Parts: sequence; C-alpha cells; structure tokens
Amino acid sequence: MFPSPTARSAHPLDIDKPRTHHVSRWGRPTGPARFDSGQRLVARHGFRSDGEIAPSVEVIPSNAARRSTFSTNGVFAELIRTGGAQQVEYRYRGRFHLLVCGGGIRNDGESWVEGLPRSTMRDLRRRLTFVPAGSGYYEQRHQSGPAPTLYVYFCQVGSAIGPTSSAGEPELRPRLLFEDFALSATAMKLQSLMESLTEDERDYIDALINVLKAELFRYYRGERTTPPPIAGGLAAWQQKVVSDFIEANISSQVSVTALAALVRLSPYHFCRSFKASFGVPPHRYHVIRRIERAKQLLSDPSLSMTEIGGLLGFSDSASFSASFRRVARVSPTQHQRSFG
Repeated sequence: MFPSPTARSAHPLDIDKPRTHHVSRWGRPTGPARFDSGQRLVARHGFRSDGEIAPSVEVIPSNAARRSTFSTNGVFAELIRTGGAQQVEYRYRGRFHLLVCGGGIRNDGESWVEGLPRSTMRDLRRRLTFVPAGSGYYEQRHQSGPAPTLYVYFCQVGSAIGPTSSAGEPELRPRLLFEDFALSATAMKLQSLMESLTEDERDYIDALINVLKAELFRYYRGERTTPPPIAGGLAAWQQKVVSDFIEANISSQVSVTALAALVRLSPYHFCRSFKASFGVPPHRYHVIRRIERAKQLLSDPSLSMTEIGGLLGFSDSASFSASFRRVARVSPTQHQRSFG
C-alpha cells in the first residue's frame, strides 16, 4: 500500500535544511505571551536569537495543522490538531529527543522511526513513540475526523531529574507505538490542558511536563516497566479492560455492575479500586472521557451542539453544556472559538 521507508531515501526524512514555515520559539519567550481567541497560552513564534529554528514536526500539507505550543526549561510541548477527511504526513529529524503521544484512530497509514520496522497500526490512542535526537520520524495518516497529537521535545532526559544526581543520561533507544500506563496518563492530562490553556494554569502545566520528563527517564532506566502498584487499586489488566470498554461505549450508559463484572469484582469493591487507580469514581471518569471526545467533535463546524451532545449520549444540549463546563471550565461555544 505504501512504499517501504527505506525506498524513500529522500522522501520522508530529507528535512535537515531550515524550514520556512512558522514554528514556536524555543525556551521561554523574550516578550509577553500571545493569547488566541480561545485564551490558550501560545508561545511566541519565530526563531531563537542565535538564528536556530525551534524544534517542530513538519506537517504536510502545512495548512492542515493547527498548533498550540508551550515551552519551559529544557522542554517544548506542541499540540497539533488536524481535522477533516484527508491524508496528512508528519516528519521530524532534529537535535532534540521527541516523544509522540496519541493520534486517534486512522483509517489507513503507517508510522516509522529510523532503525525500526514500520507499523500500520490503526488505533493510536494511548500509544507512544520515542525518537532519539538525530533519528528520523515519519508518519502518514488518513483520518475521517479530528486527530489531536501531542509532541514533546526534550533537550535531555537524564540527570537533572533522575533518582540520583549521578544517574546521567539513560540509553535512549527508538520505540514505536509502545504502551506505558504512567507516561500515557500524564500525557493525556497535558494534552487536555493544552487544548484550552489559560495563564492561571501555567504553573500546573510546568509541573506536568516535569512529571512527563521524569516518567520517561524512569521508563528508560527500567525502573517502571509496568504501572506502580496502588494499594487497593485495580491491576494493570483490569484498568485496561475497563478503560477500553468505556471508550467503546462512550455514548452509552454504562453501569457500575457491568464494569465490575468485567474484572470479576463486586460493585462495592470495584468502585473503591477504580477510584484508587483513576483518581475519580467510574461515572465521573466516563463523563470526562465524553467531554474529551466532545472537544474533538467541536473542531468540526458542520456539527451543532445538539448533534454533538446526542452523539455522546446526552439527553439534551443543556445537560451537555453543563457537563462540558464542569469538566473543561469553559462552555462548548468558548472551546469551539479556540479553533479560530
């Protein structure tokens, strides 16, 4: 279906020359931050004072991407959203390590990191890809709906936040579409914040980026190959079964009894264990996931609020708006305006 990456000698990764499209400034902006119409914090665009272009994934076609960016010491985060039925390509090779988080469900396409076999996996949700500095990354997707993807660039992953001051930089090997519970959970929080970021949340997102950096360090040091045990919480397989079931039934009413039966627990024990693992009760988690899906649907101007609410199982637009505001802290209309 697609030519093999090795056959594209100059196609996906011949991108070392300076790019002309606008990218976000590396490091903290020298001037005041800019806000778009949705009050999302966006780093100033342009070049560093030394003339070096900031790290950024190239998107083809370039007009398919809407970018929200945030920078802090040593780390640069970029949320790239594409919408509509189209084929989009993503390319990167740079001096910074890159962590790719998510990407929705694609109808067709492939992913490739230099040194690894390509993958045609379709469900990219909760999947992670790590591209060491200097390595090439190429992805092609054909999707029928919005596909927000988080890209996080690191100067280094090592000693600054390692478990000991002498830990140093771990051996960073390329990884393609892997799973790690701790990394995915932090990345999902970061992506959610960057979709409607305000100045008041700057310190919180700073902290989340540091946590993501620490989780990545621990992953490569081999200190967290599985989710850490949580006293009284669900086992890793139970968390996956329950979260996958909720995603598959996002617009339906899901009873606690049904969820508990999936993981062979009593409803009472299940509710306690679920909250210990996910931080919120099952019903609240289901609502949060509905609102995250609603954020994606709101990028489609052809859908009305009533239609979106109906697609996600809300009884009417009023209950949809109220739930959206409680979770996202802005109204659906305000969030929709952030897409420009």
